[in-house]
Amino acid sequence: MVKKTDIIIVGGGVIGSSIAFNLLNDGFEGEITLFEKDKMYEFASTPRSAGGIRQLFTTAINIQISRYSLKKYVTFAEDMAVDSEKAEIDFKQNGYLFLSTNENRNPLIKQQQLQARYGVPSELLSSEELKTIIPELHIDDLQGGLYCKEDGYLDPYSVMQGYIRKTKQLGGVYEYVEVDTIIKERNRVVGVQLKNNEIYHAPIVINCAGPWAPALNETIGLPIPVVPLKRQIIQFDISEPLTNELPLTIDPTGVYFRHEGKFLIAGYSEKVKPGIDFKWSRDFFYEHLWAVLSHRVPNFENAKIIRGWAGMYSHNTLDQNAIIGGHPELQGYYLACGFSGHGMQQAPAVGKGLSELILTGAYETLDLTPLCFERFANNKLIVEEAIV
Repeated sequence: MVKKTDIIIVGGGVIGSSIAFNLLNDGFEGEITLFEKDKMYEFASTPRSAGGIRQLFTTAINIQISRYSLKKYVTFAEDMAVDSEKAEIDFKQNGYLFLSTNENRNPLIKQQQLQARYGVPSELLSSEELKTIIPELHIDDLQGGLYCKEDGYLDPYSVMQGYIRKTKQLGGVYEYVEVDTIIKERNRVVGVQLKNNEIYHAPIVINCAGPWAPALNETIGLPIPVVPLKRQIIQFDISEPLTNELPLTIDPTGVYFRHEGKFLIAGYSEKVKPGIDFKWSRDFFYEHLWAVLSHRVPNFENAKIIRGWAGMYSHNTLDQNAIIGGHPELQGYYLACGFSGHGMQQAPAVGKGLSELILTGAYETLDLTPLCFERFANNKLIVEEAIV
């Protein structure tokens, strides 16, 4: 038997749930069905992320998205409360800090000027000023850094669950079944077929399947320039505590680190072959992280690994930015994928934008048109240089 609904969202993680929440919160009165194959969210990308929230981007659209999303996360606990229970997300505005050498100082100056245009209170710091934030920092090979005190990090799993609970309260329906393929008739989407062979019809289908989004698009012959890439994170402890709680700090090598409760986490975008892979290794810490960490902060020299994990980046191979909006070759079919590690921090703006696009036919709060699929054919890439 064919079942019917009004909007189908493939992927019930933070992006899909934000879209569903915003549609329902903006007054959509039809039924929204979200299909999520991983009921426990064991392999979802959001809970496995570093949880960073930053406005320190190099493109206008990403800066605007992050500024909107940051404001939403500041009030998230109250806005997403269910039955007076707040949706606490442990948002710590400890800042974001990009460290610079002589070689990357000038690009940071240009970034700060662009960020200031959109109201971001980022600051260029001298190497000596860096030590007021991280007193233990080794600065002999640094020229300073770019810092934003408004930024920080949060618990990404709690963000995702906050959206899910609120969406369910507003009437969103979650079905924990895997979608096998999109169903189309001529140039219009008509629904999905599930792995259990059930068919759901709907005039609108939104692909929010994260690292599995490209494979879903392949089933209907509409490839997208996105591949899944493994990213590892290591949690560790140190014997001598730091003076201050850290901002999320990015070394010039690309290694990043921050506090995670009483411990610390660190990661690095290693070069890996595309593919779904959730294995992590202690060797990753010793081969890619430890030398950089112990050089930058001497306290890290005696690090003890607590645990590690791996998650998936949905990596846009062309310009490392999200693909958002309707697909030009299939009416009623929308994309929200290819976030290249920025999905959780961009979810509030993306959810609001797609809600407006679907309900009114246009973006109103924030124009996400630069991230449309058509930019690839029109050679209007949005190249983001501040990729961690």
